[in-house]
Amino acid sequence: MRVSFTAILLVAVIAIVLFGAKRLPELARSLGQSARILKSEAKAMRTDGADTPAPPAPAVADGGTARTIQSAPGASATARPVTEQSAGQSAPDTGAR
Repeated sequence: MRVSFTAILLVAVIAIVLFGAKRLPELARSLGQSARILKSEAKAMRTDGADTPAPPAPAVADGGTARTIQSAPGASATARPVTEQSAGQSAPDTGAR
């Protein structure tokens, strides 16, 4: 796909009309900063799991499987362990109705 010079010029003129000549450098700077942050976070996510071995899963006495739930990706401070019931087992009755 080739983009002609006329199309690039048209997009630039529309951007100047919409945002104004004073705001365009600020918008370009913030867009570049966002791209750098995204690139560094993606790199950190790729290398994060490769360097450290996975922690062993906690043992569960009732036969369910344990897993950790995080509120946001990479937010280990808010992680909490949760046990899941095996297929065929029901949740314990709390008696509150």
